[in-house]
Amino acid sequence: MTAVIRTLAGAAILAGLTMTAASGQAPPPVPDGPRYVVTYIEVMPTAAAEGAALARAMRDAMRGEAGNLRSGAVGRIGQPNQFVILSAWKDEAALAAHAKAPQTAQLLERLAKIRNAPYDERVTFPLSVDQLHAALGADAVVVVSHVDVIPLQRELATTLVRQHAEDSRREAGNLRFEALTQTNRQNHFTVVEAWKDRDAAEKHGANATTRAFRDRIAPAIGALYDERFYKALK
Repeated sequence: MTAVIRTLAGAAILAGLTMTAASGQAPPPVPDGPRYVVTYIEVMPTAAAEGAALARAMRDAMRGEAGNLRSGAVGRIGQPNQFVILSAWKDEAALAAHAKAPQTAQLLERLAKIRNAPYDERVTFPLSVDQLHAALGADAVVVVSHVDVIPLQRELATTLVRQHAEDSRREAGNLRFEALTQTNRQNHFTVVEAWKDRDAAEKHGANATTRAFRDRIAPAIGALYDERFYKALK
């Protein structure tokens, strides 16, 4: 009987702690407004050229759709079979219409024949974004980072990631620095950066402000800080 009481007491304490943690860290409602979508595409290594052509086709198709604010396609440096589509939509309705468009289905059917990993689409809302600058030049480098923190550290990470974006936009050579929050997991963030060249990107990564940000957020990280370098597909 004593063992049973202890087991029940332990379960009650654990449930109470879980409920307290959940209630104290419940994410706020997803705000209305623009949706920024980060889509990761990986095709078979033998289909790298076809994959690049398909990424361009997806980008161009989105640009012609109602409610599209922008669409760009980038290829990973050193991994020619990996791509990211960076798109922004006026609102949730525009994104839903895009998902149902016949041309979207047709392009995904083409991808299904050559993909090497599942189509990975991350829908986000802007945490800290700014006006877009001119089109990226030939030397420009795009950096896309996925930042995953444990749920109980969501509020801290939100503050740190937002401040990091605002600080980084003031750096020499920066063309774009966007901090985005995933709609269905608000403890997941995507950081999209554009720099005039590789040298500017590497200087940013090594400066005191960036290293301090990485140090502060490290205890909250729930997975590897995933930072990848890309070039725009022309």
